[in-house]
Amino acid sequence: MNDPQAASPKLKVTILGSGSSGGVPRVGDHWGDCDPDEPRNRRRRCSILVQRSGPEGVTNVLVDTSPDMREQLLSAGVGELHGVLYTHSHADQANGIDDLRMVVMNMRKRIDVYAHEITFDELDGRFGYCFAQPEGSSYPPILNGHLIRKGVPATIEGPGGPVTAHQFEVDHGGAFCTGFRIGNFAYTPDVVGLSDEAFEIISGAKCWIVDALRYTPHPTHTHLERTLEWLARAQPELGVVTNLHVDMDYRTLERELPDGVIPAYDGLEL
Repeated sequence: MNDPQAASPKLKVTILGSGSSGGVPRVGDHWGDCDPDEPRNRRRRCSILVQRSGPEGVTNVLVDTSPDMREQLLSAGVGELHGVLYTHSHADQANGIDDLRMVVMNMRKRIDVYAHEITFDELDGRFGYCFAQPEGSSYPPILNGHLIRKGVPATIEGPGGPVTAHQFEVDHGGAFCTGFRIGNFAYTPDVVGLSDEAFEIISGAKCWIVDALRYTPHPTHTHLERTLEWLARAQPELGVVTNLHVDMDYRTLERELPDGVIPAYDGLEL
């Protein structure tokens, strides 16, 4: 895939969250097979921060607003966002959306958010007050919504230069969902199946951050064996498995994974 950002050395991705929908540990202090003494096993819900640096500063792009977004941005030391991309509207990817309000207050302007039409309609249905002021409300809207159409990339401008995201559909077990190709990175945190068209877009990425929920098959998420087959097909220089459930212990995974594949952890910079 020919992308003008592909040769840029100034694009950085930070894993803000690498956990499954309930996080690790789950409520009730349930760690499953994860060693609680290994800090990389403490996982917030999936999200990444994409940053492009330039002479004038840094462009910050968030992918998904997880319920842990406030803590994720505090940990990353980020108070400004130049755009938000959404993979889909499930709670673990979207329900932190209201915490964008403080980012808007910092920047004193609305944030541009980008999503497929299906995802945007679902977000607008649940969080419509973020996009338009409800009648009788004293709270102004905080977001500008932009639809991403098939074959048309979204470009987010910022002081570090533009960040361009190519969206593609993935199978998430009946729920509408997308992935993104951003420069040298591909990101598919919630996926159980991929089309040849999706593989064509992923192909050539140097780093693919991809769902690997657990060891055994699941109806809406790929499992580790299938993920490794996908990585062998796409052949990125680095595969990073994410959306890790409580049975995916970091050090165990680190030992088991083949060369060129690593487990994600919160705070990992790529």
